[in-house]
Amino acid sequence: MARDYVARDPRTWKTISSSRPDTNVDIRAMLPPDGAWQRIPVHEILPLARGDSDGLQLTRELGGGFVRRVDAIQALHRVMQSQVDDAHGVLLEALDDDDAGIRTVALRILPVFAIKRHDGLLQCLSDRLLDEDAGVERAARDCLLKAAPVFPSGCEEILRRELRNQNRDRRGNAFEALRLTAQSWPEAGCLHLDELIREEDADLRRRGSRILRTIASNAGATGWDLIGWSLEDEDAQVRRNASGTLVTLANNEPAIATIFIEAAMLDEDAGVRKSVIRALKKLDMQSSRVNKMVVDGARSRDYNLRKACIDHLPIIMSGEALREAATELLKQETRSDLRRKLGALSRDVEIDGTEEEKNRFLAPVDRVEPPIDEVDTPRSGDPPGKGEPDKQRSGRPHTEESA
Repeated sequence: MARDYVARDPRTWKTISSSRPDTNVDIRAMLPPDGAWQRIPVHEILPLARGDSDGLQLTRELGGGFVRRVDAIQALHRVMQSQVDDAHGVLLEALDDDDAGIRTVALRILPVFAIKRHDGLLQCLSDRLLDEDAGVERAARDCLLKAAPVFPSGCEEILRRELRNQNRDRRGNAFEALRLTAQSWPEAGCLHLDELIREEDADLRRRGSRILRTIASNAGATGWDLIGWSLEDEDAQVRRNASGTLVTLANNEPAIATIFIEAAMLDEDAGVRKSVIRALKKLDMQSSRVNKMVVDGARSRDYNLRKACIDHLPIIMSGEALREAATELLKQETRSDLRRKLGALSRDVEIDGTEEEKNRFLAPVDRVEPPIDEVDTPRSGDPPGKGEPDKQRSGRPHTEESA
């Protein structure tokens, strides 16, 4: 019976947790392209994949056509459960076949077959990534993109090597595989990022810092440490990439985001400060720490950051405190638009405003009720009956008695 794959930390051999709600794998994206292999009868797959015959003519009921060994190899995952061990051996041989075409099609089926039994297959993938044939090497790169997110610990050494490969295409492919891995297995992603952000090669740190967004919301304290270290990197691009996580953190972990934003506000890179502005709007403006950040940011040398913080002043304070803060900031502000904004905030409209502005604060005039009709309400001294409505007009019948 095939053993289930368990992702483990290669250093501690402890199980790696996944961000997915379940452990089921959607194999549709891992399958080879549609073709005749889908129509091969199950009982014919293994003999044809072994090369026992040159080919097989499909009946009209199966769609017709002629299938060969390469088609059967791509159908190995369809064999019956009792044939999995034999199919595994056939696939291993195909991955080391002298024919480059056979090695290529074997790589197409490797990810989905590895779910049934993975022993030795990932080592073959590692070898094929070093294949001399360019077509096989490209197929191995595609295979890595599918296998790494499903087998993170099995591909750990492969990724470590490929991430540092001097070939630009292979390095780019490996970082994409790492990004896909980090989506499903944040801990596995953090293992590699922890090493990458310490590298002397700036390109490795830059590429690695782009993946921080992937793990920002679900990697916990380990991910926060990686973001914090990257925000202090000597390379501006690394810090800029890391600052792209601040909005996500502000939405999910505002306390952590506040700490990072407070430090990043002083960064010399304009790109970092732009991310700070976007994240600042997501924070709780009632927090005293955030209030201090906004006031300090209103004195920043960066115009955009200064403007954003000045726009937030009416949100965090009001009344005399707002006017005093605006007056103090006005003393050192040089930009005309910001001076107009601060000037408006520093005025007490009730005292210094125009007549029209002052009138807005006046209490409304009390409503005067219209005088009551004297006919309906008798006044003192009037004879009885005066002021009563005429009985004839009221619709009562006029009789002799009433007269």
